[in-house]
Amino acid sequence: MKKNLIRIALGLLLALVFFGHAAKFYQISLLNTLDAFVYDARLRLTAQGGVDERIVILDIDEKSLAEVGRWPWSRDTMAALVNKLFDSYEITLLGFDVVFAEPDRSSGLASLESMADGVLKNDTAFQSALKALRGELDFDKRFADALSKRPVVLGYYFTNLDQANRNGALPAPVLQPEDFKGRTVDFTSWSGFGGNLPEFQGKAISAGHFNPIVDFDGTSRRVPMLVEHEGKYYESLSLAMVRVLLGNPRIVPGYPEGETSSGPEWLDLPAEQGILRIPVDEYGASLIPYRGLQGSFTYLPAADALTGRLKQEQLKGKIVLLGTTAPGLMDLRVTPVGSTYPGVEIHANLVAGMLDSSIKQKPSYVLGADVLLLSLCTISLAFLLPILSPLRATVLASGILLAVACLNFLLWSSGLVMPLAAVLSAILTLYALNMSWGYFVETRSKRQFAELFGQYVPPELVDEMARDPERYSMDGKNAELTVLFSDVRGFTSISEGLDPKELTQLMNAYLGAMTRVVQKNRGTLDKYIGDAIMAFWGAPVADADHARHAVTTALEMQAELRTLDEPFKQRGWPALHIGIGINSGTMTVGDMGSKVRKSYTVMGDAVNLGSRLEGITKQYGVGIIVSDSTKALVKDVIYRELDRVRVKGKDEPVGIFEPLGVAGQIDKAAQDELKLWNQALRLYRQQDWDQAELQLYNLSRMCPDRYLYQVYAKRIAYCRANPPGESWDGVTTFETK
Repeated sequence: MKKNLIRIALGLLLALVFFGHAAKFYQISLLNTLDAFVYDARLRLTAQGGVDERIVILDIDEKSLAEVGRWPWSRDTMAALVNKLFDSYEITLLGFDVVFAEPDRSSGLASLESMADGVLKNDTAFQSALKALRGELDFDKRFADALSKRPVVLGYYFTNLDQANRNGALPAPVLQPEDFKGRTVDFTSWSGFGGNLPEFQGKAISAGHFNPIVDFDGTSRRVPMLVEHEGKYYESLSLAMVRVLLGNPRIVPGYPEGETSSGPEWLDLPAEQGILRIPVDEYGASLIPYRGLQGSFTYLPAADALTGRLKQEQLKGKIVLLGTTAPGLMDLRVTPVGSTYPGVEIHANLVAGMLDSSIKQKPSYVLGADVLLLSLCTISLAFLLPILSPLRATVLASGILLAVACLNFLLWSSGLVMPLAAVLSAILTLYALNMSWGYFVETRSKRQFAELFGQYVPPELVDEMARDPERYSMDGKNAELTVLFSDVRGFTSISEGLDPKELTQLMNAYLGAMTRVVQKNRGTLDKYIGDAIMAFWGAPVADADHARHAVTTALEMQAELRTLDEPFKQRGWPALHIGIGINSGTMTVGDMGSKVRKSYTVMGDAVNLGSRLEGITKQYGVGIIVSDSTKALVKDVIYRELDRVRVKGKDEPVGIFEPLGVAGQIDKAAQDELKLWNQALRLYRQQDWDQAELQLYNLSRMCPDRYLYQVYAKRIAYCRANPPGESWDGVTTFETK
């Protein structure tokens, strides 16, 4: 633990930095940017999609401007449009995402009024004619009359640019300070406004502001449902439209149970159909529930409605929002779903979201939950990552990342928004810190181990050893291991038939291929002895399957050798044949040698026996011989018992076997042959020479190239001539190496 104290301290320090951001003691702009990115990505991925048929956007588009004229249109045109929408198309509700702040000047009435008050003040005929025309030329009155007694919601805006900027009239406020029951509210406050002409505001059933909240990155993600102006509270255009649809219910601020000081977390609209609840944040704003990209609502040209070119079913019973997508009218906004998104569609999304109760909420307890989650994750990682291996640290960090992401997504799916960037960044930063710290330490350790063991063991084992270096050393010790010896048969004649360059190339190709097989099976390459290879398993990395890996290596070496036949033939080189001997037992392993040169190797009787077994492979005409001790450790391989032998230097006989392959992978012909051979060997050891010879004859006919059967046929002939006697144990003694 002591060696990890610095890493733990740095981890806790990093955790404290992220804690301060999550607790809002200060803000890290990068994390805010990441949170915005994550929010936008989740919104796009989970957007409902499809077109909402309830809401239609009547678009003052380029086509309409070209046909009707530049904006603003005359009030008699607007009056005609309103009348057309309600009388001919029978719409349900009309909301204006435009403001009518100035009197109409297109009729010329203002000029005539100016003349009537000036140079023609005493002209009775002019005054009389003007009186008769005033009703026809007062386009503002026509528009006001068209608004009267109809479900029309006007739009207006607030501003702080100029406190003296108070044009037009505001609607009646929807809430007073006393409606919040003495609680502190922190709604967006505005000093100025741009409202509609009083005569329009007086005739319209309602009005709402269309101010969005533009975040630090210029993106519109929220709209204030309520804003404050001179101590009174006004609703947004979308909220006003929904209230008109529901019969103008009063707005009831809602608070969490037991909370007595904070502002409302939702607004209730108690209508006949039930209570409609609208989530808001501490600023009285709601997250915009974007359905998808631009075009999630039907757009129809305003000119087509004005001229009657639309079919009634396109608008009948619809909620209609009048707005513009024309670039010149400057109502395009940056949103999570598009960088040039019409402002009018923002209101459409909010109306649909309120009606569907699909607006997501970010309640006040999210701050505490975020701080708690971040603290749990970072503190646990700060203590755990330094003491875990890189693999386990990666699994732990990945698991926590996945769990946090899944939890966040589940909350999102249930309508709750929780910050994600701080906790994810904290986890990744802590992980990166520990991996970077460990990298430099482990790199040094790996370099040391590579110098010590790299020439003996494969790179993956060096990596494994470097993760826990205290477990490994070059000091000598006794251990249960398996050793393998291989040797090229007839190498002397092969070397005599090749020039030195070709011989070098051949040996490099052969030794390279065999070494790859050894290392692939976690073997330790001891040494090359001319054309011979010595390898062992079980050290320096402990290997419970050392015998299995050695036998597998031998089988694969023989198979790999055959793949070299064709390329060797193409180069005019002879095909190689090798003998392999394998033995398992207690061996001494360690760094042995002199000051001049040392080698990590194995020694002992068990090693010598492995070498002897390789030497007698040619006596039986087989490619691999394993001892009975190795066979006992690898039970899922099919073996052909060859003999019981007493090799030079050992008094105790040893059973020797030829591994044929993994059980289940031996074909029927080989199994039948093996069955007959076992019978022949049993008869041979019983000194039933005739029956043994008959079985060998049958086996030789099945496999005429099997030298083993010739060996035993010769032994039977010898035993007939020289009967071994009843004390014969069937052991073959080899006097030479």
